[in-house]
Amino acid sequence: MSGKEAEGKPAAQAGDGIRQIRTTNVFRVLNFELYTRPNKIIMGLGLVAITGVFGYITYMRMKYESLGYYAAVQEDGREVFTKKKSKWD
Repeated sequence: MSGKEAEGKPAAQAGDGIRQIRTTNVFRVLNFELYTRPNKIIMGLGLVAITGVFGYITYMRMKYESLGYYAAVQEDGREVFTKKKSKWD
């Protein structure tokens, strides 16, 4: 028997990972995601949210372009939407 089995604790198994390391409660609170199992429902909601955000940004960009605006980069590096002008105006 190994030392851990003699103390009444089972030996670490493959896949136990960081859960078997002895740490303080402060470390566990600050690094909460290391000690919890993945939640597929929350991951799905996050995926839907981030997809919605990117879809909305794409929609707004297409909307401005269809109104005659284009993305112009100013001298300081900022990107602004400027109305397209004809040489005849």
